Amino acid sequence: MAVPVFSRRASVSSPVPESSLGRGRRDIESWGRYPHGAHRRVLRAWWSDQVPACLANAGPASILPGGLRRSYGDSCLNFGRDLLDCTPLDRFLFADFQRGILRCEAGVTLHEILRMVVPRGWFLPVLPGTAHVTLGGAIANDIHGKNHHRQGSIGRHLRQLMLSRSDAPELLCSPNSEIELFRATIGGLGLTGVILWAEMQLKPVSSPWLLARKSVFKSLDEFFYLTAQNDDSEEYTVAWLDGFARSDPQGVFFSASHAPAPVENHSGEASLQRHAFPVARGIPGQCLNPWTIRLFNAAYRNYQERSTRTKLIHYRSFFFPLDSLDNWNRIYGRGGLVQYQCLLPEDPGILRRLLAKISISGQVSFLMVLKRFGNLASPGILAFPRPGLTLALDFPMRGRRTLQLLDELDAIVLPCGGALYPAKDARMSRAAFQSSFPNWRRFRAAIDPKCSSSFWRRVTEW
Repeated sequence: MAVPVFSRRASVSSPVPESSLGRGRRDIESWGRYPHGAHRRVLRAWWSDQVPACLANAGPASILPGGLRRSYGDSCLNFGRDLLDCTPLDRFLFADFQRGILRCEAGVTLHEILRMVVPRGWFLPVLPGTAHVTLGGAIANDIHGKNHHRQGSIGRHLRQLMLSRSDAPELLCSPNSEIELFRATIGGLGLTGVILWAEMQLKPVSSPWLLARKSVFKSLDEFFYLTAQNDDSEEYTVAWLDGFARSDPQGVFFSASHAPAPVENHSGEASLQRHAFPVARGIPGQCLNPWTIRLFNAAYRNYQERSTRTKLIHYRSFFFPLDSLDNWNRIYGRGGLVQYQCLLPEDPGILRRLLAKISISGQVSFLMVLKRFGNLASPGILAFPRPGLTLALDFPMRGRRTLQLLDELDAIVLPCGGALYPAKDARMSRAAFQSSFPNWRRFRAAIDPKCSSSFWRRVTEW
């Protein structure tokens, strides 16, 4: 039955109030906490009909809409200019739980969507590594997940969205209407206007439980064998790599599929952490160094080798393990972290060169995640997922030494036809961006003239 879940609209004539997110405009950070800068002001949209006034009153290339700012770099920042906080636009508008169709405002988080739809037998088709992402942010970064080989990116599952631009207060965009704007908005980094609401197709599930499996591998050849074997049979696949492996990368391969039947009163439900454990401020950045990371990797690999290989696991534990640590980015210290996520061809030699470069540098990634993308193309003009391998690396920010290492990784990734992911980036060059996204000029034509970001100004000639 189709039901209007929640729908109301205020008529507002007063100006949108300014808000101070965090402790002040200078304290607004991305998840990586790097780079640093100050914003001129932050506006907050409480109702969708406040958004056109925000855009109309903005100066040229002066405002950036945003959500929870879980991007790692500066794609969610707009130093020296304005931010538009869209998180109060968090209403569910319509749901059809017979067909699995959901429409909600762009400030609704994936966490809240899952809370609503999972008990009713539905699931989000694509999930990133955290549930604390708004739907608008998920669309703006065209998120992908552990099931890209089955479902592609989130853009493939959008039915329609309502976009507000400075030159058009409301534009209904879909695969059949305003097609170019629809494609530009998917992965468009918030630059095509403000997403007011979006409608997506959910996928059916029998329960919140997954049947998860894991396998320890000792070489890249074993990884390629496991991913080829499991991509055909499992909904979700991903691998953790041990960055200290000397001869050949080693790690743990994880796979899972939704449990085929409801699982009632499973004992694992009681063990789920309901509240995130807070990470204190002021942790010294030196806590993450080659010695502590080596110790963690050894303990983690030993635990995975000894623990059960196949088990039922709740979706929260499988998809969002780091959400159990509130503000886990503080572990990297005041300097923050930079994440490097790249796309590579399925060539073991290139991957070995990349990992060898990191090993020689003496800088070790705390988290190394490897995944094989499938062949399902995103409708987004700035689509990052393409057939090949994607490797995500987290480095404590150590200034010029870290930036130089990432430049050296670019010199391996880009000549072989690879790409870098803007949502995770804080430093890629103009040449690296334009090599990664050859359609960037086509995308530029769809940008709202009032919108800009620190990232966009850094990677284009604007």
